Amino acid sequence: MLTFTSLGGSSIRVTGAGKIVIVFPTEGMKMPDRDFIALLPVPQESPTVHLISWPGEYNEAGISIKGVGHVEGQQVSYVLQAENLTIAFLSRPLQDWSDKQLEMVGDIDVLVIPAFDAKLVQKLVDEFDPRVLVLTVSDGAESEAVLKQIGAHGERVDEYKLKGSLPAEGRETVVLVK
Repeated sequence: MLTFTSLGGSSIRVTGAGKIVIVFPTEGMKMPDRDFIALLPVPQESPTVHLISWPGEYNEAGISIKGVGHVEGQQVSYVLQAENLTIAFLSRPLQDWSDKQLEMVGDIDVLVIPAFDAKLVQKLVDEFDPRVLVLTVSDGAESEAVLKQIGAHGERVDEYKLKGSLPAEGRETVVLVK
């Protein structure tokens, strides 16, 4: 079972994959004492042992991580494979994905995306076609515009638990708020 917990805005903590994964932490955010990985949206010149911030492929404690570069490598989104699921975390600001990037990522089960720019969110959801869509929000009005654009109604929670299998039909939409 994977648990996605909102840490505010686009920041998320994912537990249940062997290590705690902090995705897109904000500056100054308190990190766990040990057994964690932090995925940063902007490359760091000298990252520490627990930080991943560059495009490339990584394997940490049985979690396969692929960093996908945007804007000539100055912004990074991530794809994780854990618990037999493929999860994409798109960094902010959202970018169009090239056919090459989409092919490199392949099929995903869960798409975690910031609820900004309703038309681009719709395009990316259509391109990735996830079984579970997790929107991260910091402003309710923005998430409402995105939900209206994609024609979905999402449950607003601060924590989402993905137990067992994916939805058999359709797409489950969750709005993570802090």
